[in-house]
Amino acid sequence: MTHCVRIIGIDPGLRRTGWGVIESEGSSLRFIASGTIKSADKADLAVRLEQLYRGLDGILSSHKPDEAAVEATFVNKDPKSTLKLGQARGIAMVVPALAGLNVAEYAPNQVKKTVVGAGHGDKGQIRMMVKILLPKAVFDSDDAADALAIAICHAHHRGAMSRIPAA
Repeated sequence: MTHCVRIIGIDPGLRRTGWGVIESEGSSLRFIASGTIKSADKADLAVRLEQLYRGLDGILSSHKPDEAAVEATFVNKDPKSTLKLGQARGIAMVVPALAGLNVAEYAPNQVKKTVVGAGHGDKGQIRMMVKILLPKAVFDSDDAADALAIAICHAHHRGAMSRIPAA
């Protein structure tokens, strides 16, 4: 017997962090909500990280997910940008962890391969497949669409992940 699991997918970024909440029951997926948390570009780094923290904390409080999935960081050519992305990603991981959720991580290519069928799909393909898999989905940015894709990826892989330690 399957039960319904509410999953939040998070696409971390310092300027924009996308989020998407879905419900998964067996092989059925249902769109709940999505959006983008934006930080003030001109604010100090600590203030921007606080804005991301508070935004994610509010989303977790209102949508009450059971599990979280975060996209793993890719390395930029600019080490300074990579460090800032890593700090935003830390916020994206610690907020659900503090709420008592298990947090899974997925590489961008794994998310694309799961949702699009190829590990190098572009933003347009991701948006299109998210709309096919979640027909009622609405998203305000590519970041929110990516977050929904991360949640979909987790919905597909979470069963296998839970069986691996038991094997």
